[in-house]
Amino acid sequence: MSKLSSLISTDAVQLYVPAEDWRSAVIAAGDLLVQTGATEPEYTDSMLATIDEHGPYIVIAPGFALAHARPDASVKRTGLSFVRLANPVEFDAGANDPVTIVMGMAAADSTAHQQALATLAGVIGDPVRRAALDTANTPEAVLEVLTSDPAQAPAAAQSAPRHAAHAADDGEVDLTGTVASKGHILTVCGNGVGTSIFLKNTLEQVLGKWGWAPYFTVEATDTISAKGKSKEADLVLTSGAIAESLGDLGVPVEIIGDFTSPQEIDGALRRRYAV
Repeated sequence: MSKLSSLISTDAVQLYVPAEDWRSAVIAAGDLLVQTGATEPEYTDSMLATIDEHGPYIVIAPGFALAHARPDASVKRTGLSFVRLANPVEFDAGANDPVTIVMGMAAADSTAHQQALATLAGVIGDPVRRAALDTANTPEAVLEVLTSDPAQAPAAAQSAPRHAAHAADDGEVDLTGTVASKGHILTVCGNGVGTSIFLKNTLEQVLGKWGWAPYFTVEATDTISAKGKSKEADLVLTSGAIAESLGDLGVPVEIIGDFTSPQEIDGALRRRYAV
């Protein structure tokens, strides 16, 4: 059974939700977390404050936003909510606008939800299942898409270019690039508990396809921690909004628009390493 099934119920799914702007869309997702007993209302305020501080980095794929904040006392349990809007809204998220689906996420701690988020990343990165979320007519149908086990690996996870995989044929891996590799990559978001895990999951898929996974560690982290950890990393992957707040880290920072896109991450890795 999917890890998501324990974190979201039909009561936490709402369709055709009216929203005037991104703020009201996030509030709708937060209200569902409150109504289903995952959070106190203060957590919704924290989600909004996080976006005010860091920008629309929660919009991690075309039309999809994952609203969340740091674990705190306003979180009663780890949970998810799902809102599909009656009309798309703009988050000022560039190519990922407009947004039609906003999921709210509350994490009781920084680790317990990671498996579930990896599963969710697979759903959002699969074009077939993503399209099904756009057309499902009932909360039960949404839940079926989110929690059913796919018959095969998500299509997006299978789409890394064939010649990239050949870079590691027979165990031969070229990590020379222009400088020595430290074998460590950071994925960064505002809090280090949500969107950075999405990005980490997709990056690990690409490294696996290349045959490089045994040679790298990928760490999902927040903006404050990233500034201290960057010196131990080859590069940082993050959103445009977060990149602005990070400033000069002394290592390459690659901006990723769609956190579920192996193709974007493939390109970022090629710019860094000799592939």
